[in-house]
Amino acid sequence: MTTFVDRVELHVAAGNGGHGCASVHREKFKPLGGPDGGNGGRGGDVILTVDQSVTTLLDYHHSPHRKATNGKPGEGGNRFGKDGEDLVLPVPDGTVVLDKAGNVLADLVGHGTSFVAAQGGRGGLGNAALASARRKAPGFALLGEPGDVRDIVLELKTVADVALVGFPSAGKSSLISVLSAAKPKIADYPFTTLVPNLGVVTAGSTVYTIADVPGLIPGASQGKGLGLEFLRHVERCSVLVHVLDTATLESERDPVSDLDSIEEELRQYGGLDNRPRIVVLNKIDVPDGKDLADMVRPDLEARGYRVFEVSAVGHMGLKELSYALAELVAKARAAKPKEEATRIVIRPKAVDDTGFTVTREADGLFRVRGEKPERWVRQTDFNNDEAVGYLADRLNRLGVEEELMKAGARSGDGVAIGPEENAVVFDWEPSVMAGAEMLGRRGEDHRLDAARPAAQRRRDRQAERDEAQREFDDFEPF
Repeated sequence: MTTFVDRVELHVAAGNGGHGCASVHREKFKPLGGPDGGNGGRGGDVILTVDQSVTTLLDYHHSPHRKATNGKPGEGGNRFGKDGEDLVLPVPDGTVVLDKAGNVLADLVGHGTSFVAAQGGRGGLGNAALASARRKAPGFALLGEPGDVRDIVLELKTVADVALVGFPSAGKSSLISVLSAAKPKIADYPFTTLVPNLGVVTAGSTVYTIADVPGLIPGASQGKGLGLEFLRHVERCSVLVHVLDTATLESERDPVSDLDSIEEELRQYGGLDNRPRIVVLNKIDVPDGKDLADMVRPDLEARGYRVFEVSAVGHMGLKELSYALAELVAKARAAKPKEEATRIVIRPKAVDDTGFTVTREADGLFRVRGEKPERWVRQTDFNNDEAVGYLADRLNRLGVEEELMKAGARSGDGVAIGPEENAVVFDWEPSVMAGAEMLGRRGEDHRLDAARPAAQRRRDRQAERDEAQREFDDFEPF
């Protein structure tokens, strides 16, 4: 049965935004009390958060599909829909989030670090929020936006200060069991360790973590043995410890050639050249092991390695090794740059940035791409003529019609708004005014005017003239 999983593919879906409500207030003796449709609620986000109590991605291996809740639709009486609840997914410290192409989206290190994997859709505006002096009684509301749907890959890279590397059965698990309180599986056959083991070591005033990586063999960086699956766990470690077996039963192996083989695999994997190394000659409790350690030690020290002769079984040389590792860990921690306070970077848009693009494709279709026009299309109920007219007004004021003319579009040409797989396509008809404004005072009900005092009507008319000057009608959903 699988007990440790360090790589999973996760399918996450954020909640959809709730639709806005189109409603008119009704009360005794006030048959037309004005629009009172509430806004829809926001869809819930899917958030990955580092939790120190989680050490594996096993839960997501068994349940890879996760979805946040949708926002509730708005209601009459200016009642807003309830926001969807965020779905918080706990992940181990050291989890890397990638897209399907392998691009890194986030590197989650440190308790509480979080990343929004999928963002919930915005709630649609109700007709009360869309009302204005020119549009007193809108007969439509905006639809809620769909939430993000993404496929991501989670990879766990163990966060430890020291990594023990070496051939299978070199004694890494035995060493971590006597240096710390960890109790890994120990046996006398290769590849006993199938998952990285983590232990905590205290040496004087320094407390550090140590991990043993499952046995590496030549070709591990190309996928042989277990190496490719677990070499990633070495990446975050500050110190590398070569555990060399001085009592191996294989005649073609010796500590120096083992060291060279593992170093070659680390070199091919890449990114580890700057890590300090220590060499541990293990199993000196065996007579032949002690003799071999004495033979190879001068050669290893000539290469610049600090060499320690230890016996995990006999508890020999462990104190000196633990303090030496503590010294290197302390130096590595001191050399790390201090984390700076979060800075807010402001990137103003260029003065000529319209926020959208118009391109002509090979088949003669004109395609409009941009955050605003695509979002407005998603929020439009195309079964409501007034809502379609409102969309036309917004696109016209944004300058889409003007850009289509510049691009050479003519009456009857096809225009698509959005990506190829999910676009709204229509036959373009140029006009001086957008279709909704050709209807005149769209959304206005003259029966409402009769119920207002004359002074109020005058103020409304003045507001209409002011609004026409500053284009107040181009209201942006929040």
